[in-house]
Amino acid sequence: MRRFFSNNRVVIVTLLVVIVLPCIVSMDQMPSLKDAYKGDFLIGVSMDYGQIFGKPAEDVKLIKEQFDAISPENVLKWAPVNPKPGVYRFGPADRYVQFGLENHMFILGHNLVWHKQVPDWVFENSEGKPVSRDTLLMRMKRHIDKLVGRYKGRINGWDVLNEGVNEDGSLRDDKWMQIIGPDYFAKAFEYAHAADPTAQLYYNDFNLTNPSKREGVIRLVKKLKKEGVPIDGIGMQGHWHLYSPTIKQIEASIEDYAKLGVKVMITEMDISVLPNPPHPDNPPSSIRHSKNPKYNPYVTGLPDSMKQALANRYAALFKLFLKHRDVISRVTFWGLNNKQSWKNNWPIVGRTDYPLLFNRKNQPTEAFYKVIEVGQKSR
Repeated sequence: MRRFFSNNRVVIVTLLVVIVLPCIVSMDQMPSLKDAYKGDFLIGVSMDYGQIFGKPAEDVKLIKEQFDAISPENVLKWAPVNPKPGVYRFGPADRYVQFGLENHMFILGHNLVWHKQVPDWVFENSEGKPVSRDTLLMRMKRHIDKLVGRYKGRINGWDVLNEGVNEDGSLRDDKWMQIIGPDYFAKAFEYAHAADPTAQLYYNDFNLTNPSKREGVIRLVKKLKKEGVPIDGIGMQGHWHLYSPTIKQIEASIEDYAKLGVKVMITEMDISVLPNPPHPDNPPSSIRHSKNPKYNPYVTGLPDSMKQALANRYAALFKLFLKHRDVISRVTFWGLNNKQSWKNNWPIVGRTDYPLLFNRKNQPTEAFYKVIEVGQKSR
């Protein structure tokens, strides 16, 4: 009996050496995305509050190894930085910028002007009524001066305006539009350029492959450039799906934006594998908090067929990006791993999605290796 266990112990140890050790070595020798696309375009990732402050350590290590550009999820938005009149909280933003500088990364500022995450006091007077055009312009300029001026020469590019165009191509009728008027777009870029003439300035939005919205953004950028407004690029948010938009639709959009004489960035990239509800951008509350399994089919894991489909989708996209490397300057993933991804809670709360290149334990997925392969084959 003792000989049986002794012999089997040898077998078990041998199996561990043969099977487990190579896995550990291969993880340590994992290729990097930034190296695979060096000289083509930057590979970026968004950082959440914990990662900015070094937690968890394994996330931070992976970010340093894999990426050469960073974006902040929230720490540079208006509400976290300037929640009340005269109150500024720069600590997290300072740490974010310092992280990028220490690791020689391209640092993005996200974002200056948006219709969300802006405190009510920005648009209201002491009586809760809308402020005047001049007052709101003054507050916008002061905010931009504070942020862009503080990080002058350190933040390389800014999402000056975020999501200001509707799906039909019209300008969003938000509080900026209602109080200032359509020239608030130009003013925001002018203020940002004055605060740091060396920073690159972008317009960033989602669904920019939709024809009507694309035409609206093209009209907007043409108008800005005709008026001499400094705008350097368009950020196409890549919150896409396994089967849509098509490669043809994405390519047509890249080509049309490039014709404007600006750079194109693929920003906020993640590829959802889950079925969308009937109204994905604004689902009814009954669906928003739905526990219907048809909207959450992969709770226990992604089937091999879906893993392969996702890997092929990512490969096709990166082949397209390489084809247009002359106009694409950066591809940024919105989140490091599947656990971090916002897609687990949007458009339905509490789902299990698999939209990024690293799984919930920071291990590379099939999609990761496909993306690496595409980049290495282009050498």
